[in-house]
Amino acid sequence: MNNTQVNVSKEVSSAVSLIRTAILQSQERAIKAVNHEQLALYYGIGRFISANTRSKNWGKGVIEGISNRLKQELPGLRGFGVRHLKNMRSFYEAWSLLETNSAISIAKTDDNSAIAIAELQDTVENECNTIRLLQLTNYPEFPLTEFLSISFTHHIRIIESTKDVEERLFYIRYCHNYKPTTEDLPTIIRQQDLFHNQGTLPNNFMQTIPDYKQAFHAIQMFKDEYLLDFINVEELGMRDEEVDERVIEQNIVQKVKNFIMTFGKGFTFAGNQVHLDKLGHDHWIDLLFYNRDLRRTVVVELKKGNFKVAYLAQLSTYLRILNDDDRREGENPPVGIILCKNMDKEYVNYIMQDFRQPMGVATYKTADEMEPELVKLLPPKEELMKLLNDDNM
Repeated sequence: MNNTQVNVSKEVSSAVSLIRTAILQSQERAIKAVNHEQLALYYGIGRFISANTRSKNWGKGVIEGISNRLKQELPGLRGFGVRHLKNMRSFYEAWSLLETNSAISIAKTDDNSAIAIAELQDTVENECNTIRLLQLTNYPEFPLTEFLSISFTHHIRIIESTKDVEERLFYIRYCHNYKPTTEDLPTIIRQQDLFHNQGTLPNNFMQTIPDYKQAFHAIQMFKDEYLLDFINVEELGMRDEEVDERVIEQNIVQKVKNFIMTFGKGFTFAGNQVHLDKLGHDHWIDLLFYNRDLRRTVVVELKKGNFKVAYLAQLSTYLRILNDDDRREGENPPVGIILCKNMDKEYVNYIMQDFRQPMGVATYKTADEMEPELVKLLPPKEELMKLLNDDNM
């Protein structure tokens, strides 16, 4: 191949790359515009149906009649069956709070059909303006972009599975960010209850783990506080100020079965004070585990006092090195948990936004810190240890 052919080949590749990008971006914008228009149309039709069915202007069977006639007059039309029309009504009624002017109404369909159609079209055209007006009134942080970006079917699944406006807005943002399928969404809402479980453990898993199922699994895996009731510093004859991370670490290592049972199923202990050497710099991981369910290495860093921002930087470094040098084929990137005595959850969540490695922060209590009332409810220590040992035989 001569130089001219090489240059032509490069020019073609460059041009194709640019044109392909332009096409894909244009298609994406077109899809968004179509979805936007469809949501506006369905909202307007839902409003029209709601006004006439809830006020009993229409008798029984009218919706069925509308659906059948539409199919006859517009052959090949899809998405306007009886169930779909009722879904449009549900969509409007779920978000009728968007309308700040209650005087707006749909005309009756007797001799005023032209007026009805005109008002229906006005509703479609003005839906976005209505939402923007809402942003200035009741919901200054209403997620307009997210609302218009997700499909009508996603909206219906959210409406069917939730009742609270804030919960619906949460799942609208969730669908925009993580793109769950419409088949998965009901499970996420009803069974996993992500809205009520979110944020229990301060973490950045949703932002740093691309697969939303894995991210949610990680959130579910870890608690925001652990009771290390097999560690009692009073029995060690130590005061709190004398206790450092290594004392707690050694107790965990000695009773690692108990610690794994506290953490949950699927954990395998990989070691403590695990040495990492990166570019001549030494690092030591307090506790290292592997979780079969997550298919990830889990780093646990122990801290005896209150949360400090520096702990995140330290943990982030360990995770980066493990991801680059230790992760095996088929494994997911490692995650890290900081275990400290106290933290301000709101502050931790705020600070964690800028970290790109998947991490969470939890607190712990040892046996000597348990409330006396709670201690009384527990079986004797010997019996508890026997039960634990029996379960692990």
